[in-house]
This record gives sequence, structure tokens and C-alpha cells, in this order.
Amino acid sequence: MSESNGRFGYWKDAAKGALIGAGVLALIIGGFSISGAGLPTNNGSNTPTATSSNSASPSPSSTSVRTCSVATQAADTKLGNLSAVVIDAKTNEVLFDRNASAPAATASTMKTLTAAAALLSLGPNYRVETRVYQDPTDPGTIILVGAGDPTLSRTAVGKQSIYRDAPKLSTLALNVNKKMGSTPITNIILDSTLFAGPTWESSWERSELTQGYMSEVTALQVDGDRLNPTAETSQRTTSPVQNAGKWFKQALGASAASATVTVGTMPSGATQLTSVSSQPVSKWITHMMQVSDNTEAEFLARLVSLDQGFDGSFSSINAAFKSALKPTNLDATGVVIKDGSGLSDFNAVSPNYMAQLYKLVYEAQGVFSTIKQTLPVSGESGSLASRFKGDNLDATGHIYAKTGWIKRGYTLAGIIEAKDGTSMVFAVYALGNVSDATKTAIDNLVTGFYRCGATLSNE
Repeated sequence: MSESNGRFGYWKDAAKGALIGAGVLALIIGGFSISGAGLPTNNGSNTPTATSSNSASPSPSSTSVRTCSVATQAADTKLGNLSAVVIDAKTNEVLFDRNASAPAATASTMKTLTAAAALLSLGPNYRVETRVYQDPTDPGTIILVGAGDPTLSRTAVGKQSIYRDAPKLSTLALNVNKKMGSTPITNIILDSTLFAGPTWESSWERSELTQGYMSEVTALQVDGDRLNPTAETSQRTTSPVQNAGKWFKQALGASAASATVTVGTMPSGATQLTSVSSQPVSKWITHMMQVSDNTEAEFLARLVSLDQGFDGSFSSINAAFKSALKPTNLDATGVVIKDGSGLSDFNAVSPNYMAQLYKLVYEAQGVFSTIKQTLPVSGESGSLASRFKGDNLDATGHIYAKTGWIKRGYTLAGIIEAKDGTSMVFAVYALGNVSDATKTAIDNLVTGFYRCGATLSNE
């Protein structure tokens, strides 16, 4: 499933870098240029922290000026079971609350937690290094070792995959051939043992793979295992490691023409021949948030797990994320994290937690300034480019948010720069009996929030 396909017409929610608060980052990933216009920046502490003074009020206060109602939009049956919250980003007053404290499925708004955990744990400048080794006891044997970089590409020199400026298999092959000299390559071992456990989350539908929205999660793979490396949505396979070996052998050319390709582990005492490094994870995050790339999200989750001292498995993500996000001081009671992409129906994060996380993003605290610059903008960019049109056109350019969709729900969470100048953070979950029309119902509701601003009523 993807938030940009013919059936649904939009993108689905489908060495450690220092924690530097870099201010505004301008990143260009896969053709997107993120300006972040209209959002404030914060050049303070590098670690985002929620304190008692910036925790939301437990319930909305009643004031005579809060008379702008969105009751009609909130009652739209196309929203299914609605959970939502709107918080004034500067006063922390809860302006609107519908079951906001109950943990629920997030769909791809989960990628906000993934981005936050990756930035806090790995840092924005972290790069993944894919290495090739030689067996000193058998000089004709080389080992390609996956380190968790799905962007490694088989595209030709001068050509781009969907992962702009990704490292190339051709670079590895060129350097290997130089180092090997006249020694023929007789065996290529593919080591993808970095991540523990299953390569597919049991609650995901296998159609995610065949329809091209998610790959198996293997430490070694090429182009996110897409059959077409230049297409965001492209069919994946059940053998990404073997596919990586096939493409690597082809890149090596004549020197490896007779080589066997096997899946195994690097032998002890192997010596490194060469390596290539990924783009920094800040660029992964920009691309992931803009187009909701599920594969990047899952690999970031595994890298966070390993960095936090876990084994890189699905079962470790819940504990790893909570450990990585601990510096925020957000209350994670009831939070359940099954994956990094949000594909699982069994993720459980309350709208209130999501909105509080977006308050840190709004404030651009520390490394969270990166997330702020990555958010799709209503009617203008990423997975919101085709939304907030028609009757909601006045909200174009004023909603900065991450979209989400799974078969049983649609979600949207982020920042609103309201018509009256009020800055608000919000999260909307429409779960249960929903359809493609639900995203318009969400847009109608969020546009209502935008129009009401500080006078938004909780009725």
C-alpha cells in the first residue's frame, strides 16, 4: 500500500553523529526541496525535552472566546472512530479533545517516532558503511557484508535511484577489482546477519511486498529490493539478499564470471578490501517523511535498536525506541511500537503523545529541527501535495504534517499555523470503518482547526 498509487491517489503510509541543533537544514532528496517557511526555529539545547511547564493541560478550559465549532466536521461518519487532539503550541492549552489519551494504531504517523528516535540515538550525520572483505585463507573468496543500508544501488554511474546520491555497487566492484589485481574471484559470500529475527512482521499483509510498498527487512539489500530502482512503488521479492549478490556479481564483471554466490557469514580474520557509505540519515529521514518510505523507516528502526544495545529485531523496537526517546521526558505509558513504518495494526500511540512529540518538533528543539524541515505541506509537497484542495484551499501552505494510512484507518499529525496566527499541534486518527473518502473528511476537520485557531471550541 502506498500513498501515491492509481487506486488511492496519494502516498501511503507506505560512526554516531553528534546531536547538533543545526537550525534550519535545507535538504534535497529525490527531487524535493524543503524550505520550512513559516515555522519558527530554536537554537537552544540539542536534546528535545518536555518539562512540566510544557505538558498539555489535562482538559480544555472553557472560555467565552472559544466559540468556533468544528462539531459538524467531527461528526462526519466517514471518520469512523475518531480520536483527536489540538493543543496551543505556545500556551499548552488543549483546545480540542476526542479520546486523545487512548493509545491507538498510528499508521504512518509512526514514522515521526522513528525519525525522532533515529536523530536522538544515531544523530543526523550517521552514515551506514557497506564493506567488502577477502578471506586470507582463500584469496579468491570475497565477502559482501550488509550493514543496514537499503539505499545501496545497482544503478549505473551517473544515474539516480529513488534514493538520491546513494552509494553504488559499481563503486564497490571497481575498488574490489583494483585490489584483487589478477586474482580471479571464485566465491562471493553474502553476509546479512546484522539484524536478528524474522525479516517480515507477522501482522503485515504480504500484499505490501507484492504491490511494492515494503521490502523484507534484511541487513543486505539493494535499492530497497525494488525491481525498478527508479520507482518509489515497485514490486519487491522474498530474496533480497540473493538479489544483492546477483547484482554485485554482475557489477564485478569478468573477474567474477565463474564465481559462485552463497549466503553465509564472514570468516574470522577476513581483511577489508573496500567500502561505501550511505548518505547521512538526515537525508533518509527527509525522504521517508516526504513520501512515506516504509523500507527506510524499518531500517532506521533496526539501526536504532542496535545503537541502543538491542539485536535489531522486530521484537526489540518497542524497548529500543522508548530508550532512545527517553530524553524527551514524554510519558510513554500505554505506548506499543511493533514496527518503524506504522504498517502494523497493533502499534498503539495516543493522539496526545503524538501531539506532544510534535510540540518538540514545532519548537525545533535540538536535532528535531531536522524533522520540522521534512514535513509535507498542505497542498504543496510530499504526501500532502494533492490534499487540502477545493473547499479547503485556504489551508494550503499552513498545515505541516505526516500522513498515515492502513486498511483500517487514516491518520494525520503535525503543526497548524492557524488563520489567526495561533500555532497549534494536532493529531487526528480516523480508525475502523473507513474508506478513501476519509482523508477528505480529515482535511475538512483540520481545515476547521486552521480557521478557528485560538477560538476553537471543544463542543
